[in-house]
Amino acid sequence: MRKIVLVALSCTTLAACGSGGILNRERPDEFAVQRQAPLVVPPDFNLQPPAPGAPRPTEGTAAEQALDVLFGGPAARSAVETSALERAGSADPGIRTAVGDPQTNTVAKGRVTRDIIAAPEGDGQAASAVIPG
Repeated sequence: MRKIVLVALSCTTLAACGSGGILNRERPDEFAVQRQAPLVVPPDFNLQPPAPGAPRPTEGTAAEQALDVLFGGPAARSAVETSALERAGSADPGIRTAVGDPQTNTVAKGRVTRDIIAAPEGDGQAASAVIPG
C-alpha cells in the first residue's frame, strides 16, 4: 500500500510540472521585449555656460522667491485695487509702535482688541492660546 501511495504522489507531483498542471499561470513572453531607442539630448546652441561664481539668472534672492510664492510675482493691479490703494494713502512708518502707546486713541472693538494691544512684548515663547468653550 505504501508503494502505491508513493507512486501516486510522484505522478501527481510530476504532472504539476507540466504546462496544463495545477500551477499553470500567465507568464510574460521574454521574446516579445523590444529595445527602446536611446535618450538623445537635442542640441541647443543658444545656451551659454554660466560664469563661475555668478548667481543663477532665474532664481533671484530668497526674499524675491518668497514674495513670488506668497503674492504670485509681479502682476498688473486691477483698477479697483489701484483706486483703493490711492484712497488709503501711505502708512506712517512707525504705526506699529504708535498703536501700543497708551496715549493713542483707538475705537473700542471689544475685549479681544484690548487684549491684543495690551499684550506684552516678547518673542512669543511664553504665549498660550485659549479656546473659549
